[in-house]
Amino acid sequence: MKLPRYIKWICINAVLVLVLMTLLRVAIYFAFVKPLVTGSLLVKAFLMGLWFDTRIVSIVSLIFLILGMIPALNPFERKLGRRVSLSLWTLFVIFFCFFYVIDFANYAYLFQSLSASLINYLYDARISTKMVWQTYHVGWIIAGLIVSVLLLMKLIKTVYNKIEETPKVATKRGKVVWPIVFFLLFALGVFGRLGQYPLRWSDAFTLSNDNAANLALNPFQSFFSTLGFRRSGFDLAEAKKAYPLMEKYLNTNHALTDSLVYDRCADSVQSIQQPNVVLVICESFSAYKSSMYGNPLNTTPYFNELCKNGVFFERCFTPSYGTARGVWATLTGIPDVELLNTTSRNPLAVSQHIIMNDFKGYQKFYFIGGSTSWANIRGVLTHNIDSLHLFEQDDYNAPKIDVWGVSDKNVFLQANKTLSTQQKPFFAVIQTADNHRPYTIPEEDRKSFVVKNVPQDSLKQHGFSTLDEYNAFRYTDYCFEQFMEAAKKEKYFNNTIFVFVGDHGIPGDAGDMFPKAWTDDGLTAEHVPLLFYSPALLKPQRISSIASQIDVLPTIAGICKIPYCNTALGRDLLNKDSSLLRGAFIVDPDKKRIGFINNGLYYSYGLTKGGKEMIKSVVDDKDVTLSDTVRNYYKGMTDAIYQTARYMLFNNKKREGKK
Repeated sequence: MKLPRYIKWICINAVLVLVLMTLLRVAIYFAFVKPLVTGSLLVKAFLMGLWFDTRIVSIVSLIFLILGMIPALNPFERKLGRRVSLSLWTLFVIFFCFFYVIDFANYAYLFQSLSASLINYLYDARISTKMVWQTYHVGWIIAGLIVSVLLLMKLIKTVYNKIEETPKVATKRGKVVWPIVFFLLFALGVFGRLGQYPLRWSDAFTLSNDNAANLALNPFQSFFSTLGFRRSGFDLAEAKKAYPLMEKYLNTNHALTDSLVYDRCADSVQSIQQPNVVLVICESFSAYKSSMYGNPLNTTPYFNELCKNGVFFERCFTPSYGTARGVWATLTGIPDVELLNTTSRNPLAVSQHIIMNDFKGYQKFYFIGGSTSWANIRGVLTHNIDSLHLFEQDDYNAPKIDVWGVSDKNVFLQANKTLSTQQKPFFAVIQTADNHRPYTIPEEDRKSFVVKNVPQDSLKQHGFSTLDEYNAFRYTDYCFEQFMEAAKKEKYFNNTIFVFVGDHGIPGDAGDMFPKAWTDDGLTAEHVPLLFYSPALLKPQRISSIASQIDVLPTIAGICKIPYCNTALGRDLLNKDSSLLRGAFIVDPDKKRIGFINNGLYYSYGLTKGGKEMIKSVVDDKDVTLSDTVRNYYKGMTDAIYQTARYMLFNNKKREGKK
């Protein structure tokens, strides 16, 4: 190929760096990982690692490609270009060697890949420096670092000199075409895959093994993926302080404050019947917009009828606003109390014990119309749920209608088709998305689903900002109907628990349907319907006691009489002995406020300095006096749950070997 000389140099250097990164991964494997990752898993880890390495190499190559395209900075045409390129290569090599030295040291100390949490040690620089000096052979490490930099730069300069001796062979056309071709190739390398979403750290955790995931991640990917979470964590002293109160709240009866044991194991005798489970996580399923609470627009008549014939919790709250936080809380049983970002994006918290794994002998499914790459949910799902069958947008024989992928109706119908063929009991999660901007109603459904027109003033009066939002909410009910009516025709229906819960609500004016606190204090953003529906297995009830999204999985396990071990904050809502207290914790990351709903009151306060305390009635509009007794109780519970949740996010790891 008649490539410009600077592109040849970039390509050869890229291959050299890629080979070196692979050799370093081999060294890490033999030094730290060998007994823990073997066979096909090892091959997968190395292949995925190659993709992560290609991303880093592509980023560096793009920088040098852009520089070479500038005539004044071409390293083979101008002295200035040569000096700039070699200087930048020197900086990169120093950076490269330093990161790998730290990565090896981190492996030796913590048996895991480098993370940005290491920066936190700089706040105690004096102590950290002494620890490093006393733990490692610092002098030899520095000497090795210097030698490595010199050798690599010698190699890069040798390649440069060899190419410089070759004649110019690139044509005028080639000088234009080849830079464009390689720009696109390197850009693809940076993106990491062909598809809607780029390669992300969470893809490493699809290997379902912490050691394999750490092996696949290079120190650059690992470090920068955790950079935004370097101050995330927990306060162990505060968690211990909260434990006695949490022991009473959760009814753990461990009395082991120092060990912080939260396990509550239900030793039920598993029923021979083994009910199936279908858990539907409903996008933006805001309670006050629905028919179950008397909204005059009657947006969800079908779901309202389901609620009349199931166990319906009318006072259920999500711990926070946002889909990623809602999915996290539902699956793990822990409120996502991360204030800067969602916990699902934090590689340090990806490993979680999930009650779904206690459903022994069950097939596990997760259906979503789009991709689980958003918010790095794929890593949470595939790493923590054993033998999960994941269905995403490319797995459906249906058209993609918008950014969220396949329509909810087609997701439901595919799920029903798949579940109807199962010979074993199953636990399936279906996540909807169409009740979300851009509020797409598929053309194929516009004959059977009639789009309605409602005056704008009536829309606003009853909780909707636009006509599109209103019809999308109605379309959700239509999709529920299509799914449930199809399921009723299948054999699995009578032995299945159908569970519906909103991923979150929507902030807005609840009008006269609820006390003012619901609107004024944003409770509409967390208030969602929660329904357990199974005509053959459950007697209809409408329950007004407080429930939380984190209670969903323990309650399902209780209904199914599954022996399970609960290590998080959720509780079995139908077990009267599970706790003497019923409440819901709420965190607002945007306003930096936390709160607790219990006994008809909502207490909250700001986490920032001078954060105002508030307490409101959620049953009427009467003023509430914040006495010392009331304040101490609610603040104590709010703080205890908050500090415990912070601790649990990093200490609720998946229990390996329990398949």
